Amino acid sequence: MEAYLRRTAVWYGGVGLLTGKVFRSLALPPKYFRLVVQEIETMGVRSLGVALTAATFTGMVFTIQSAVNMARFGAESYVGPIAALAILRELGPVLTAILVGGKVASGITAELGSMKVTEQIDALRTLGVNYIKRLVVPRVLAALVVFPLLTVLADALGVLGGMVIMYLERGADMYAYWNITTYWVVPKDFVTGVGKSVFFGALVTLIGCYNGLSTEGGTEGLGRATTATVVHVTMAVIVSDFFLTKLFLTLFY
Repeated sequence: MEAYLRRTAVWYGGVGLLTGKVFRSLALPPKYFRLVVQEIETMGVRSLGVALTAATFTGMVFTIQSAVNMARFGAESYVGPIAALAILRELGPVLTAILVGGKVASGITAELGSMKVTEQIDALRTLGVNYIKRLVVPRVLAALVVFPLLTVLADALGVLGGMVIMYLERGADMYAYWNITTYWVVPKDFVTGVGKSVFFGALVTLIGCYNGLSTEGGTEGLGRATTATVVHVTMAVIVSDFFLTKLFLTLFY
């Protein structure tokens, strides 16, 4: 138990220290901006299919389940606002962060971990290269752009999928559905979800980078680190979502 607590404290402290190093290294030279663009493509473009497919079917499932149950109380006309609020505030940013974050962070851990195992990180240090600025900061900056954009697209497809399934399965009037939804859903509901995605993007990337840079034990250790990253990302997103929700409710509601 003591060893587990020590490892946990070391991990949290290491992520915190890496975060401080990233903040001190945010000013990138112009030659590094191409790395940011490359990471945006790697994280965003290649993750579009996963994020948007999950968002569409999640919106459809949530909407049809809500419609079936709310019909018992004669409140089926309010399915649109309820589904839209759930998607915009929670389902969109959280599902995008877990699905895309697990994929992105595990890839980062595998890449940086292989560099650590093969001593490429040590070679960069020997050459006097700031490896944080070269390897970590471009990924963090790319995540701050990619995750909000993916969340916006996921929100749009999730709400649209819910509206379409209501029309096909329940015969709802799409014009009335849209009017009621836009009446009850206000911009701050959308902004809070996007705000969460910014934090999730930074958190996911930092976890992936730290686990990669702290990899030990050769290829076996690299496999353990990659597996641990998926677990860490999922738990970090779920736990931080609660505190971010409390924060946004205090600020905006």
